[in-house]
Amino acid sequence: MAAMTGDPGRTTTVAIVDDHEAVRLGLRAACQEAGYEIVAEVAGVPELLDSLGGGRCDVVVLDLSLGDGRSVTDNVRAVLGTGSAVLVHSIADRVAAVREALAAGAAGVIPKSSPMSKVIAAIATVASGEVLNNVEWASAIEADRDFAKAQLGPRERDVLHLYASGLPLKLVALNLGIAHSTAREYLDRIRTKYIEVGRPAPTKVDLLRRAVEDGILPGLDGESGDVRR
Repeated sequence: MAAMTGDPGRTTTVAIVDDHEAVRLGLRAACQEAGYEIVAEVAGVPELLDSLGGGRCDVVVLDLSLGDGRSVTDNVRAVLGTGSAVLVHSIADRVAAVREALAAGAAGVIPKSSPMSKVIAAIATVASGEVLNNVEWASAIEADRDFAKAQLGPRERDVLHLYASGLPLKLVALNLGIAHSTAREYLDRIRTKYIEVGRPAPTKVDLLRRAVEDGILPGLDGESGDVRR
């Protein structure tokens, strides 16, 4: 019996992105046995985009260690841009990369050490439009002390607070009584520090998220503190 998505009568379509051929072959065999249709089996995200040809699939099973020089965020967002959901398939010691993938919009994570039956079940969950509730990874991320802080100095926190609150950088500089170029240097240092702890923030929206996560700005509920998505 074919595996179905939330749409009765339609077979779940899956793409596999991993630069290890043995992993791809194992996933393909298990997915086919479960009744999923494999629409792509490639070593990198650019190859996936070429294979899909502007189309989408239900779930892309994505490895985080592709060695392609691209960031985890870039790869996850590129896949999401096709309209496909992302299920991360990663080794257990890549907590920072997993956290980055989840922040970029991945629907869930399944460790490579998991039995194949759990991987297949995770694909079914993500294909149905649900977010995978994986206690094991949530606990790992919670225990990861690197998440805590990007070790921002007092002035860097001031700049982030004002800039992430919505002020243009020129007004941030004016409010703090510093030159615009100095404010820009602080902002560059802030972004560098977040990259160093595996929490890149290339856009202003990303900086807002980091400020909320680290308690520099209040969350949407009006209370400061860690907000982990």
